Amino acid sequence: MTKDIFFIGSYANADSSGVYVCEFDRRTGEIGLLGSYAGLQNPTFLAVHAPSRRLYAIHERAGEDGAKRGAVAAFDIGAAHELSLLGIEETVPAPTCHVELDRTRAALLTSSYHGGMVGMNRVEPDGSVGPVADVRRHEGSSVHPAQDRPRAHSITVDRNNRFALACDLGADKIVTYRLDLAAGALEPVSTVALAPGSGPRHFAFHPTLSVGYVINELNATIAAFAYDEATGALSTIQTVPTLPVSFEGENACADIHISPDGRFLYGSNRGHDSIVVFRVEDGGALTLVEHTSVAGRHPRNFALSPDPDAAFLFAANRDTNDVVVFRRDADTGRLGEPVSRFEASKPVCVKFL
Repeated sequence: MTKDIFFIGSYANADSSGVYVCEFDRRTGEIGLLGSYAGLQNPTFLAVHAPSRRLYAIHERAGEDGAKRGAVAAFDIGAAHELSLLGIEETVPAPTCHVELDRTRAALLTSSYHGGMVGMNRVEPDGSVGPVADVRRHEGSSVHPAQDRPRAHSITVDRNNRFALACDLGADKIVTYRLDLAAGALEPVSTVALAPGSGPRHFAFHPTLSVGYVINELNATIAAFAYDEATGALSTIQTVPTLPVSFEGENACADIHISPDGRFLYGSNRGHDSIVVFRVEDGGALTLVEHTSVAGRHPRNFALSPDPDAAFLFAANRDTNDVVVFRRDADTGRLGEPVSRFEASKPVCVKFL
């Protein structure tokens, strides 16, 4: 099969399309729009469960007091890849910025930058989302003006489905939670502190090594950690810059991913507007390969295509309203020239089926 289905989450008003359903042809590099879904306010981040053909989109809604709250919409993905709403459920009592499913699709985890908290909702057997089961509020602050309070930005489940790591950009820390799926709870077990002013944003586990990496938004670095799979504890291996030495402008890092073979790591720079590429050495240390322009502005989330070689990288450029596709060399990790561009209003997130 040479065609892949993917979804785009975006900043959008409820009266306009916010979730896009697209098809990518690996032979031609062409992207086609199959459909879209309107009715959600800012459905920015998505989670997809391919075996059950379910999609989950976080968005904002107003509570009874008029304050913004987090919510998630659950969708069935039909035979023609159309989205059918299963239901909407509130998550944490503040707008959310990230969502992830545990590896058994028993729970849905959300993070709130503005509320400084993470939460868990159970997922029902039919794929709909149950009421919020647990909310954990973070504490702390740091030295940057944006760090006047805790700002949870993501929560990422490890490969054993035992722990979830929450990056708190405001408090310069990563909190490890034990997943108690039976009780529907997040149990805090440990915390690792990062350098003041780092701003940890997103985390990626290596597919085979017991290591993980965090991309730091505020000081434009990536930190590598040894990961104890038995306890969820992190210990620092290395910290590397995401920017060329010659760059002097403002920059804020965003997303991070590792190739399926574990050989290369990718991170996005907003300001320098690039993807930085590193080679993963034995033991998990990183060596710079290159910086590649995203051919747009403000790359947020990006994704590697799901084919065995992850032959393409899809960059969501919010400020140029497009998703740009690059061919990826699986042997060198390098990115080639753009092969296609898809127009989407303020794209934030790309997820494959």
